[in-house]
Amino acid sequence: MSDNDIWQIYLSRAHDLHHRIIRIGSSDITQGNIRRLPNIEVTVRRPLTNLRTERQANESNDEVLDAQAAMAAPESVNNAQPSDVTDGASSMNQAEVGGPVVNPDDDKRYCWVCFATDEDDVTASWVKPCHCRGTTKWVHQGCIQRWVDEKQKGRAGAHVACPQCNTEYIIVYPNMGPLVVVLDTIDGVIFRICPIIAASIVAASIYWTAVTYGAVTVMQVVGHKDGLAMMEQADPLVLLVGLPTIPIMLVLGKMLRWEDQALSLLRRHACKVPILRHFLPNSYSSDERAQSEGVPPMSDPVSATRILCGALLLPSIASICGKIFFESIHSNFQRTLLGGIAFITIKGAFKIYHKQQQYVRQCQRRIMDYTDDNIALYRRQNSETNQTS
Repeated sequence: MSDNDIWQIYLSRAHDLHHRIIRIGSSDITQGNIRRLPNIEVTVRRPLTNLRTERQANESNDEVLDAQAAMAAPESVNNAQPSDVTDGASSMNQAEVGGPVVNPDDDKRYCWVCFATDEDDVTASWVKPCHCRGTTKWVHQGCIQRWVDEKQKGRAGAHVACPQCNTEYIIVYPNMGPLVVVLDTIDGVIFRICPIIAASIVAASIYWTAVTYGAVTVMQVVGHKDGLAMMEQADPLVLLVGLPTIPIMLVLGKMLRWEDQALSLLRRHACKVPILRHFLPNSYSSDERAQSEGVPPMSDPVSATRILCGALLLPSIASICGKIFFESIHSNFQRTLLGGIAFITIKGAFKIYHKQQQYVRQCQRRIMDYTDDNIALYRRQNSETNQTS
C-alpha cells in the first residue's frame, strides 16, 4: 500500500468524523459537549502529522545512503542502475544487523576420553581424527593412542574406527627399516595360520583316537588274537577308513530313540495282553482320564555326554554281559554280540517301564490348597524322602 493510499484513507476517515460532529444535537451543544470537538480534530490530525514526519525521515535516510555510496565507489555508482545501488545498500544493512554472534565457548577443545580442556593442560597435543562435531570433535593425542592400543590388542596393522561416526582412523607408522617389515610379515603369517594348524591338530587327535578305539573294540569283540590277525591281514586303507567309523556308528545307534516308539506301541496294545496291563496300566478314573488328556508327553532331554559315554562303553558292557549270560558259547564274537543284544533289551525294558511310571505319576499329580494340614503333610513327605535317599 503506497503513501497516497494511506493519505486517502485518513482523509476519508476525517471527512466521516466531520459529518458526525455536525450532526450533534443542539441539546448536546447547550450542555457544553462542543468542547470535545478540538480534541477529536487533534486525534485525527496526529496520525497524519506522524505519517508526514516518517515519510520525511525515510527520504532523508535514502539521500544520506545514496551520498555515502557515491563517495565510496563513484565509478560503480555511475555505471550501475539505481535499483542496483538500492539493493546493495539494503544487503549491507542486513549483514550488519543479522550477523552471527561468536561464542567464545565454541573455540574451546574438550577431550572425549579424559574430559579435559585446554585450560587443564596447555602443553597437551590435540587431534581431530574423525567427522564428529561438538564435544566429541577433539581428543588428546595420548588419549587416542591408548584407545587405539586397547582396540588393536597388540596387532599393529589392525584397523580402528571411531565409536560414534564409524570413521576409520588414519594411523601412520614411521619407517623402521626392511628387517622390521620382514619380521612383521612373518608375525602376521604365523598369526593367520596358527588357528588352522590348531584345528588340524585337534582333528588329527580325534581321528587317531577313533582309530585306536576301533582297533581296541575289534580285539574286544572278536578276541585279542583273532582281532590282531584280522587287522594284520586287512588292507591298511580299509583299516584307516573302517576303524574310525566304529565309534561313529556306535554314537549314531545310541541316538536312535527306539524305546519311545516301543512305548507308544505298547500303550496302544497293552489292553489286549493281560501281562502288560500290570506294567502299563491304562485304566484310570474319569478325573484321572481327563487329567491325562491335558498332560503333555514327558520330555526326555538329550544329553551329549550321556550319549557319548553310553555309546563308547557299549562294547565293554556287551563283552561283560556275554561272559555272564552266555558263557557256554565258545565264539567270543557271538558271545559279545548276544551279550550286547541282551543288555540293550533289558535296559530298554526298564527304561520303558520307568517312562510309563513317570507318565502315570504326572497324570495323577494334584495341586493342593495352601492350608496348615497340607503344609504339614508336604513337609512330612519331604522329610521321609530325604531320609530314604
